[in-house]
This record gives sequence, structure tokens and C-alpha cells, in this order.
Amino acid sequence: MFAIWDGFTDYLHGFLFGIYPYICMGVFVIGSLIRFDRDQYTWRSGSSQMLRAKQLRLGSNLFHFGIIFLFFGHFVGLLTPHWAYEWLITPGQKQMVAVTAGGIAGVVCFVGLTMLLHRRLYDDRIRRTSTYADTFILLLLWVQLCLGLVTLPFSFGHRDGSVMLQLSAWSQAIVTFRPGAADLIRGLDFPYHAHLVLGMTLFLITPFTRLVHIFSAPVWYLFRSWQIVRMRGGATTRPGPVARPGTQAAE
Repeated sequence: MFAIWDGFTDYLHGFLFGIYPYICMGVFVIGSLIRFDRDQYTWRSGSSQMLRAKQLRLGSNLFHFGIIFLFFGHFVGLLTPHWAYEWLITPGQKQMVAVTAGGIAGVVCFVGLTMLLHRRLYDDRIRRTSTYADTFILLLLWVQLCLGLVTLPFSFGHRDGSVMLQLSAWSQAIVTFRPGAADLIRGLDFPYHAHLVLGMTLFLITPFTRLVHIFSAPVWYLFRSWQIVRMRGGATTRPGPVARPGTQAAE
């Protein structure tokens, strides 16, 4: 009986961390391209900013600031090879920097996301105009954020940076299509595994939800040319009445 269970858990670990990442990446890329090509009118975030605008403004700013910091922090931290920074900082120091900065950003993101979730669940008008997918995505993000925060105490227990090196090795093995990636993170604490699986699942469901609006972030707005709304020195001259065809306009 124990042998069967051990075999099942071994297979499940190999699938979740050796095969499932490629399924998620494939659906994420191909599904997003298909949706953009066929359903561009659904490519939006579904704003409800006319309702509880103050709470939305504060919660959205906190959430987006935190989630953007966390995304790029994970991206750089996991995919940067060890040799690229070992001359500057040790793995233990890097892990402590990541835990401290990520913990602050995580708390900021948690506060903002909790405000957005409270607004959507407890305001009757917003709840009625929300789809099940909208609420599901917020709940999934909230659970994922909580799992990330739960891993912080475990990370403080590995101050030598060994866990960070394991996670980095696994991530780099996945993106470079190296075999045996799942074996690199065997023995990690459950919150790490749960955080990884749920994070990959978010990529999996992105093409089918409002999360696709991450591709349409108006970054270009920061670099656009100036728009002249009115001339300096006062308003422009107001045009006179328009004459009807065949007549002359009054002076």
C-alpha cells in the first residue's frame, strides 16, 4: 500500500514540476494569441471604476505596485544564473534581500488585493455586474499571495540560500528544456510546491480571463509626444456661425 502511494506521489511530483509547466506555457502563449486574433473585443479588464471609486483607486494602486514588483522580482531572481551575481553577493545575502523586499511588496499587494476583493464581494451593485471569472481570479490571486507570504518564515529558516538556489535551478532548467527539472526541488516544504503549482495555473488560465489585459499595459503612454490642447496666451478664437448653402453668413 505504501509502495503504491509512494509511486503515485513520485509520479505526481514529476508531472506537476516536469510536465505541467510546459502545458501552462503552451496554453498561455498559444491561447493568448488565438484570443487576441479572434476575440479582441473581450481583451479588456472590465472596469467598474464608477462604483466605489475611492476604494478602487487606493486598492488598485497598492495591488498593481506590489504585483509588478513581485513579478519582476521573481523573474529576475529565479532566472538569473548564479555565476552572474556570485562575485557581488552570496546566495544567503540574495535570499535575505529577496525575502525582505518581497515581504514588503507582498504586504502592500495583500492590502490592495484585499480591498479590491472586499469591494467586489460586499458591494451589491459591483457584485451584480461581476462575472464568476472576475471573482474567481481575485480569489485565486489572493490565495496565491497568501501562499507566498506563508513561505517567508520557511525562507528565514534557510539563511544559506540553499532553497533559493534549488528554485532557481528548477526555473532555469524548465525554460532551457533540460531534463530532470522536477528532481531539483524534491524535499522542499509544501508551501513552496503549492505556490509554484498555483502560480503556473495562473498562467494556464490567463487566456480565458481578464488577466489578458496585462499585455495591454499602456507603457507607451510614458513616452508619447506632447499633445497641444490650447495655445498659450488664452483660448483660441471662437468660430462664427456657419452659412447655409446658397446664403451669406451674417456679419
